[in-house]
This record gives sequence, C-alpha cells and structure tokens, in this order.
Amino acid sequence: MIISTNVSIADSEIELSAIRSQGAGGQNVNKVSTAIHCRFDINKSSLPDFYKTRLLNLSDKRITKEGIIILKAQSHRTQEKNREDALSRLQALIKSVTKVQKKRISTKPSRNARKKRMDSKTREGKKKNLRSKVSWDS
Repeated sequence: MIISTNVSIADSEIELSAIRSQGAGGQNVNKVSTAIHCRFDINKSSLPDFYKTRLLNLSDKRITKEGIIILKAQSHRTQEKNREDALSRLQALIKSVTKVQKKRISTKPSRNARKKRMDSKTREGKKKNLRSKVSWDS
C-alpha cells in the first residue's frame, strides 16, 4: 500500500480477516463472511518514526492502547469491496497524520464591532425596560 512517494506499507504488515457481517441479511447472512476485520500494528510496522509517533498520539477510538489500528468494513455486500474499503480507510488514516494544522492566530474584534455590540445591548435593555409595569404614583 502506497502512502506517499517515499513511504509504503508491505501487505504482510496488514492483517485482513473475513468475518460475518452484522445486521439484517438474506439467506447468506449466516453462511458467508463478507465483512473484513483489518488490523495494523503501528509499532511493528516499517513506517518512519514520524508517522508512528503521530499515529500513537492520535485520540482515535480505532487505535488501541497497544498501538494497533483496528478497522471493520461491512458496508458492502462483497468481501472484495469491503477489503478495498478497509484498506482505503487505513490509508486515509495514515495520510491524515502527515497534514500539519496551521497555528491559530487569535484576533480581536474591531472598535466598530465592539461599539455595535454595546449599542445593540443598550437598545435591547431599553426595549425590555419599556415592557415593565407603569407606575401611576407621579
């Protein structure tokens, strides 16, 4: 499986096993194993250390504490399509680690925006004040 121009994963590192799908099915539901269970051990893989550390630091429920990625593909009716789906999802997960997010630059609202906000608050307060009971004492 090719991750980038320099990085690829050997097929022997990915463990694919066929299991029975969940949910309603037809006559084949109890006979045919169409779902695919994909396991990939991050620590034992040939990925560069950069990828390994980033993957292990992800807070993803698909990654166990031992560093194993577990994916279950059962959306398709055939085993081949589920295998392709599992491998593409694994590839997407590993590729997502390479993207570095931009650092957020905090900004302040402009003076005009602050003035508008305060004016609208004053307007709303006056509107609510007009809804109060009128006193006839004066």
